[in-house]
Parts: sequence; structure tokens; C-alpha cells
Amino acid sequence: MPTARKRFRTYDPAKIRGAVSAQLGNVREAVRGLGPERLELPTRLGEWTVRDLVAHIGMAVTAVHRALERPEPAKQDAVLLDWPFATAASSSAIADFTRRLAERHPDLDAYLAEIDLSLGPLLDEHPGTRLLETNAGALPLDDYLVTRTVELVVHTDDLNAAVPGLEVPYDRQALAAATRLLADALAVKAPGGSTEVRIPPYAVVQCVEGPRHTRGTPPNVVETDPLTWIRLATGRLGWQDAVGEAKVSASGERADLGGLLPLMA
Repeated sequence: MPTARKRFRTYDPAKIRGAVSAQLGNVREAVRGLGPERLELPTRLGEWTVRDLVAHIGMAVTAVHRALERPEPAKQDAVLLDWPFATAASSSAIADFTRRLAERHPDLDAYLAEIDLSLGPLLDEHPGTRLLETNAGALPLDDYLVTRTVELVVHTDDLNAAVPGLEVPYDRQALAAATRLLADALAVKAPGGSTEVRIPPYAVVQCVEGPRHTRGTPPNVVETDPLTWIRLATGRLGWQDAVGEAKVSASGERADLGGLLPLMA
């Protein structure tokens, strides 16, 4: 779903780089304590085991490495908010690559450690304006790193859901960036100003066609927490289930977002 070329939210590059590194570190610390039995537990991602999931988390970060190894595109032809809508087309290839990675890296702690050690120096070598070839098109490095916060936060949540008792923490900056990017993606998918979606403390967006609200309490309001929003936006949680479990508050005739979700696979 190509986005209209307009001004969107910007992100502090230094904070995003720190967030990617911090969330990768959180995952690495958790994986270090997982024994063979827990690595073979199933996940909510089809046939993937926890081992496959961890391999995929590493792959999501080394996508930066692979992109920087390829020639720089001649010009930028995508924007950050094109990315959420481009992920589904790559899902089959990603699944195959993930399984091969899991087989090649039986020592997942060493695998993540190598990624962690190489990421900082690699990013220091390249300016944030350096263009990368991505599944969404040519994007600047700084923008592509924002997409890595989504990958890391979403799959950290998958990891926590798969392993009983595991509580991998979420870096605040990573969680904020992931929440904001997916909130803005909703505003792109359903442009308008009739519904206000609130995800405190990180994001508020206006969306859905209809009468635009100008003052006072909006007639259509949706409110939820960041992790519930991320699960809704990525298909981990259904709209009706979230409303039924009181994880989402929705009021007004245009507050039903069920037909707009998920935003990405």
C-alpha cells in the first residue's frame, strides 16, 4: 500500500540506534538462560519453535548487515510508512531463511553475541542517509532502523508468549517507536479525522473518514495500551477478542477498527 508522500513523524536516529541495540541485548540475555527443552517449545507462529523464533530475531537485525553489503540504490523510492504494508509479500522466503539459520546456528547465544558485537561498529561506518535496498523499496538507513524496533518488539512479545515464566523486558524507546510507527500506519490505511486512537503514553492518531473532530471530547475514541496495540496491528490478537477482554476501549459508531486490522503480517 504505497503511502501519499507527505510529512510524517520523525525519529531521533541516536535513540533508535540505542533502542535496537538495547532490545537485542534484552533478547540475548533471556536466550542465554533457555535450555534445550524450552528452545523446542512451540510458538504462536505456525510451525516455528522457540529456536526458530530466536534465529528469526537475529535475522531481523542482520537484515541491516545484508542491506549494507549490497550496492546503494540510486535514489530513494519509498518512505518509512510503506514498510508495514510490504512485509506480507516476503513471509514465505523469510520462513525458509529462518529455518536454515536455526540449523546453522545451534549455539544461539553465540549467534546473537556475534550480531550484537558487529552491529555498533557497522552502523558507525555508515551515515544515516545511506540508502538501503529493502522489501519496501529504497530507504535511508535511519528509517530502516525504525522498522527493526518493530521486528524486535513484536518478536520479543512472541518469545514471552511462548516460554512460560519468561519476561524479556521491552526497551522503552523501542516500544515507543514500534507503537508510533504502527499507529501512523493505521492513519495511512484509513485516512480521516473522525476517530481518535489513543495509545498512551506513546501515540495519538486521527483516522477514518467522516466528520472531523475539532474541539472537546471526540465522538469516536479508541484507547489501548502499547503491547495490545502492537498485537492488534500484527494479527497476534483479534479486535473482537481485545474488546471482549476489555483490553481495548472503543466508543462511537466509527470506533470499530476490526475491518482495518491487522496492518501487517
